[in-house]
Amino acid sequence: MEKLELIIPYIMTTVVLIILSVLINRLFTVHLKKRMVESGPLDENAIQFIAVTQGSEGENLKWALLLAMGGLGLITIQFTPFTLDQPISYGIEVLFLAAGFFLYYLIQKRKK
Repeated sequence: MEKLELIIPYIMTTVVLIILSVLINRLFTVHLKKRMVESGPLDENAIQFIAVTQGSEGENLKWALLLAMGGLGLITIQFTPFTLDQPISYGIEVLFLAAGFFLYYLIQKRKK
C-alpha cells in the first residue's frame, strides 16, 4: 500500500495533463472551424477537414458513462472488505466499466 501512495501523485498529474490537452485541443478545433466558416465559401479541403474533426454523436455520452461507472465501481470497492491490492478489486472495477460500455451500446442501439 505504501508503493501506491508514492505513485498516486504521478498518476493524478498525468490524468490532469491529459484532460487539459484534450480540452485545449477541442477548444482550438472549434475556434478553427468557426474562423473557417466566417472566412467565406468553403472549398473541398475545408469541408473534408470539418467532416474529419466532427466526433460521433455519442462520444460524450460514452465517456460520461464510462467515467460514471468507473467512479461507481471505485465507490463500491471502498465498501467491500477487499483492499486495492487484491485482484478481486480489479475485477469489480472491470465489471463496472463493462456495464458502462454495455449501457452505451444499449442507448446507441435504441437511437437507431
